[in-house]
Parts: sequence; structure tokens; C-alpha cells
Amino acid sequence: MTGQQQLRVYHTLDELQSLRSEWDRLLLEYPPATTFSTYDWLANWWRSFGDRRQLLVLALFDSGSLVGVAPLSISRERYAGFPIRVLRMMGDGTYDSDNLDFPAQKGYENILADSVLSYLMQIRDAWDVCVLNTLPPDSGSAKCIAARLQTREWITFEHSTPSSSIALPATWEEYRLRLSAEDQKNLPRYLRRLRKYYTVQIYRCTESKDLPMCLETLFRLHQARWEKVGQPGSFSSAERRDFYAELSRCLLLRGALEFWILELGGKIAAAQFAFRYKDRVFQLQEGYDPEHSSDRVGYVLRGEVLKQLISEGVRVYDFLGGKDSYKSRWGAKTGYYREFHFARPFTFGGALLWSSERAREYKRSVRERFPQAVRFLRNAKRTIQERALPIRSIPGNGSRDLDRSPDDPTCRQAPEHGTEVA
Repeated sequence: MTGQQQLRVYHTLDELQSLRSEWDRLLLEYPPATTFSTYDWLANWWRSFGDRRQLLVLALFDSGSLVGVAPLSISRERYAGFPIRVLRMMGDGTYDSDNLDFPAQKGYENILADSVLSYLMQIRDAWDVCVLNTLPPDSGSAKCIAARLQTREWITFEHSTPSSSIALPATWEEYRLRLSAEDQKNLPRYLRRLRKYYTVQIYRCTESKDLPMCLETLFRLHQARWEKVGQPGSFSSAERRDFYAELSRCLLLRGALEFWILELGGKIAAAQFAFRYKDRVFQLQEGYDPEHSSDRVGYVLRGEVLKQLISEGVRVYDFLGGKDSYKSRWGAKTGYYREFHFARPFTFGGALLWSSERAREYKRSVRERFPQAVRFLRNAKRTIQERALPIRSIPGNGSRDLDRSPDDPTCRQAPEHGTEVA
């Protein structure tokens, strides 16, 4: 550190483009870095979802070199029932991004945190509530922000939300032995059964010419599951479909796309969309053909993907947000993200934040004190909704038409984080 630090502000992607090479260099030196903090991810996200938002990227320089970056945006949203200006991390607000962070060179975390919070105070009339979601727990910047918020007379709340990931061993055999005895038998058994009745192909999409067809199939299969239960599905959004199309091309060019396909008789029956950053793979979206739910195609595909990734040196398979039971079945351990929500005191935004957090705390205490009553009401609501839906049975599915099988790839239906695989 030279004492020649400077904070620069960027309001457009055209301005931000000049930072791209330095941004990449910064991430190489930042251990907690993930795909979600890359320029490629955030820029593609902004092109798809940024129309009704204001870009606010704060970049910290020392002697002309980039040493920290805080990608932010401001949007008008309904918060606690009222329209206000919400300051978020760039990439947040559409349930597409996890592990959002403020990357900083070692030794500059405190300076970046101080610079960001001081600047937010300078533009206090431009935002009402700040919501910083899904910061990784090992983020040095997150730790510094938490410490700095405690010293300010702002209304501040910190939360944690669950995440799940598998720490992968060096060999498939070592990993296989971690699974239950039932799954150790079922993984090869279901694959053998598929091969008995179908010509099976399992492959990674590696050609740009194949991307449109694979993506359209992923969208269709994913939507089929959610539309069956009367939900819109993540890919009902044209913006999200465009985001995945542009992001896929970018990741494929960088050799980072992990888009896996399972075909039966030349027809795609399951697809899993993920991407790699160093030795970590992030599983984001999935889809499967309901006609093959009894064939466990999602289950088979995940097992074969994990086997291949382990052989290639991948050491973490990240399910992202949530701690669903199917994730622990594959050996995932529960982690967490840090979240900071804050506002200035004696403001409308501060009052809304305080009342919203009090209501959140009340609901949590009710769930803890009366868990059986809450489960009863939730199940009753689900039963009423399902009985209201005109759902027809799918031949061959038997009594499991409305039940999720252990690996039904029907993930990431907003507003949930992470994948939801049945």
C-alpha cells in the first residue's frame, strides 16, 4: 500500500469494459473468487436484466492498479409493500447469482470496505435500503464490512442463508464408498437398465453449434416440471433465456462450461447446466423428461458427471443455495452465505427495514415455537393448490406423479436459491 488510493465510479458497461483485464488479474489473486464475481458473469447478467437498474460499480485503485471492486446497482422495488430504491450487489435481485462478493487484493479489504461505506454515505439521497446478499463466508471484504457496520449508527441486520457443496476426493472409488449402500448399488444398476432398453449417450456440450439445441431442450424440460404443478418456471422469462444463451457462449469460449446431456435413443432425456472455476464446479439448472422419471435419468446423469469431474481434478461440486435432502444424499455438507441489510436511521428506508426485520423475526419465532402447526398449515395449503390443478397422470409413473423422485432435475425455481433436484 502506497497511500495513493483512489475510488473510481462506473455507471455504464462501456466504462466498465476498460477494467476487464485488470478485473481478471484481481480475481486470480483473490482466493474466494468464483464465476459469479467475474466480469463475464456480471456483464452478461447486466445486459439481460439491467434495463430498469442503475449501475454503480466502485473500483479501488492504488498507484493506478486495481486493488478492489464493489459491483453494485440501484433499482426501484417494492420493499415491505412500499416502492423504494434498493441498493444491491450487481447480479442480485433475479435469483440467478450466488457467491456475490467484493474482491480485494490482500491487505486492501479494510480500505475497500471503508471506501464503499463512505461513498454510500455521500450519495445517501440516492438509495433507501442496502441489501448485500449471498457473500461467501471466507470473503475478507464481507468480514470488514461487518466490522465497519458495527461502528456506524445505521440500522443494520446480518443473516445467514444455507448453501450445500460436496468436497470431492481424488478418486471415484473413494467417493463411491462415501455413498449409502443403496446408492452404491443403484448407480450402476440404473445405468445398466437404461442401456438394456435404450442407446445411451452421456456427453458434455463442447461445440457452439450444439448450444442452441441443448439450451432449448433444457428450457423445455425444466418448464415441463414446473408447469405440471401450476408454476411458471424459471425459463418462462425471456430475459433469463437470453442470459443463459449469452453466458453459455462466453463460458464455452473460456472452456468453463459444464453443460451435460443424457440422450436415450438419440433424444435428450436429461440436461444439467453447470460451469467450472478453477477446481470447483457450480451446478445451476437442470431439466429432465417426465416420461422418463421412473428411469431416474437425472440420478444417472449426476453420477456419471461426478465420476468424470473427479477424474479431471475437480475438488468441489457446489449445489449453491439451499440444504435439500437430495443434496446430502450425494454427500453435500451444509455451508452458509452472509447477508447484510442496512439503512440510515431516521429515514423512511430505515423504518421499513426495521419493521420488515421485526416481522421476519416474529415469523421465525412462530415456526420455532409451533413447528407442527406451521407444517400442518403448509401441507394443507399445498394440498389445496394441488387439488385445484388439472394434472393428468403420466403413463408408467404410478403413484409418483406428484411426488419428487430423489433426482428429478427441476432446479432453481425463483425465488429459491440454488438448485432443486427431485
